[in-house]
Amino acid sequence: MKKIIPFIMAPLLLQAYTLSELFDARQQRAQAKSDALALQKAQRAKTEAESRLYPEIDLFGSYDHYSIPTGMVPVPPNTMFPMIQDPSIPQPFSENIYRLGASISMPVFVKSIFTHAERAEALQRGAASKKRINRLKDEALIVGSNATLGYLDALDKALDAKSRALEATRRAVAVKVENGRTPASELYRIDDALNQVAIATNGVARQRQTAAAGIARLTGIALEAPVAMEQQSRHRRGDFALLEPQRAVVEADRLKARAEKEKLYPALLARGSYVRSYGASYNNDTGVYEGYGTVGVVVNIPVLKMEQYEAIGLAELEARSAVVELEKQRDAMDADARALEGALPLLEDSIVLYGKSVADKKRLRDIAETGYRNGRLSVEEYLRYEDAVVESEANLYRAEAEKWQTLMQLAVIYGNNIEEIVK
Repeated sequence: MKKIIPFIMAPLLLQAYTLSELFDARQQRAQAKSDALALQKAQRAKTEAESRLYPEIDLFGSYDHYSIPTGMVPVPPNTMFPMIQDPSIPQPFSENIYRLGASISMPVFVKSIFTHAERAEALQRGAASKKRINRLKDEALIVGSNATLGYLDALDKALDAKSRALEATRRAVAVKVENGRTPASELYRIDDALNQVAIATNGVARQRQTAAAGIARLTGIALEAPVAMEQQSRHRRGDFALLEPQRAVVEADRLKARAEKEKLYPALLARGSYVRSYGASYNNDTGVYEGYGTVGVVVNIPVLKMEQYEAIGLAELEARSAVVELEKQRDAMDADARALEGALPLLEDSIVLYGKSVADKKRLRDIAETGYRNGRLSVEEYLRYEDAVVESEANLYRAEAEKWQTLMQLAVIYGNNIEEIVK
């Protein structure tokens, strides 16, 4: 059954915003933009890890001067013999050589690259989870702060009603004091009660500013009145979605440790190059243009790399630490969820009981007011009934606000969509 919290329902003319508009405004704030950038960084890191599987192609040019004529390209013996016998044939040796070429290299099998790509994907999932969790946390804070505003708004109205009642009583007492039928001390007591109401009203105003500032920090909107909120459904239990970012960290650290081990595996690389060289032949000073290309594969087998062994040990330690941190957070969250779920029905019962208490206290206050006016009750006794009404109303409104805040905390813990719970 849908429930509407009465004290939060302000007059429609005062409602400049809806809850959805507050949530939308949050998306334009720096925190939301920061989360979006963090996700983009994680996505780029995944792309960067996968890019290591692509070939690398470089173009280059160079000029070299040698103290003695140097070969521009390797010359096979059968090609060299005719050059030696015929000096008119330019030999590919020169003291000044210009080169222009290209090189290509790519991994054929490097196991750690694939694992690094998996790790980057885990971190991307973690960034997406953190972005969603931060949004839920902010939305929960908006709802909680708005509930606090509603509680303070209702309390302010209760204090105002008490102030009006005391003012009416003061006017009646002032007439009696002037006629000499009542001592002036009763007037002083009522004035003191009015002063206490004014002090309490100032305290409420300060708390309203703090709650409104919390919403303004998240949305950039300064509310003058609480936004209407309607509960659509209850929270849904499940796995602790709040731990999803830490689960991603555990997975990423596990893959990092595996990748560090895989760096000791044999790696198979392909490479090739083509160079076009130019120089003046040293035997007859004729310009020579020669091309030279290579293609091959390389097997790299690490035999002894002490630094890598240390990196493996550190990565394994970080992976174990991440697991322990996840377990610690899960234990704390399990205890928090149990406490909040136990508190929620108690708060609902308290709201019903406080509602009855308020109704009873108001009836007693009305009786006490009549008794005081008829001279059957002292001013101290009457003021106690006025105080009891405001105290009961404060307890009711506070319980209603705490119910909203408890519901929002559970929604964040289980990763529920807040807009499906409240609108």
